[in-house]
Amino acid sequence: MKVAVYYSNDDVRLEDRPVPRINAGEILVKMMASGICGTDVMQWYRQKKAPRVLGHEMAGEIVETGKGVDKFKTGDRVFVSHHVPCYNCSYCLNGNYTACEALHTGNYEPGGFSEYIRVPAENVKYGTLLLPDGMTYEDAAMIEPLACVVLGQKKIGLKKGQTILVIGSGISGLMHIQMAKSKGATVIATDINEYRLNKALEFGADHVFNANEYSAEKLKDVNKGGLAEQVIVCASAKQAIDDAISSIDRNGKILFFAVSDADINIPAVRFWRDEITVTFSYGAAPEDLKTTLNMIHSNIINARNMISHRIPLSNIQQGFKLVSEAKESLKVVITP
Repeated sequence: MKVAVYYSNDDVRLEDRPVPRINAGEILVKMMASGICGTDVMQWYRQKKAPRVLGHEMAGEIVETGKGVDKFKTGDRVFVSHHVPCYNCSYCLNGNYTACEALHTGNYEPGGFSEYIRVPAENVKYGTLLLPDGMTYEDAAMIEPLACVVLGQKKIGLKKGQTILVIGSGISGLMHIQMAKSKGATVIATDINEYRLNKALEFGADHVFNANEYSAEKLKDVNKGGLAEQVIVCASAKQAIDDAISSIDRNGKILFFAVSDADINIPAVRFWRDEITVTFSYGAAPEDLKTTLNMIHSNIINARNMISHRIPLSNIQQGFKLVSEAKESLKVVITP
């Protein structure tokens, strides 16, 4: 079978490997759609583990089931999560599923950018969802990234009527915009890319600013003189961090959804006096995945229109180029 092996953003090679053999409790899935995540092109993060087969936003068709698998059958259309918790450790027993060691270390083989994927028994049990009629494989490839957004917004407790500033209007920012609007929030968005600013408006942002011209005073001008009650950072530039700090209101919450390898300097005295919360979000739990599947299926979130490019596995290098350049692209989905 063909697999795409990541060496660097500019070096993703198509190689031949044997189709994985499955064991009891496992399934073999033919990849039908697999999204390129922003983390897949974070070269400082990915290259130290190269070479490897990336891809963790995968949906496909079951072509083989192992002994003891009775929940699924050959021919089923499924979404498969690469990370699942164990449900037995102290983190899981306290509901902190994304802190579970199993969630951080488990995966399917060899990765979503592959013609066939072996799904381990734990992932079959906790991370495999049947796709409803009418949901395409490409729609389903959006389940995992959107589930991460669901978890992130749960962490900051976004409420109806609040004002949220979304810094960075790439695919993560657009998902946060749609999610926040579905909850009745007022959304202000920034980016340095005019294409993405126009997309932010298309997907529901009430106001947008070019990040190169943005200031907290401009935020106040469109927000009745106030700062933002919530800020979600979906960009890794230092300016994004500075804008988040200058734009958060008293008792507000900043969610760093995107990260860089640079340190974040917090003005401790101000954050103490103003009781400002800073938090981070990683991944998603199985319940978030189920919530997201239902949101996409019921059109609460328009996943399909956020897919800007569909590229065959044989041309995956083009997909990585589109995502890493971050110009006129949103979600890039790899197909067989």
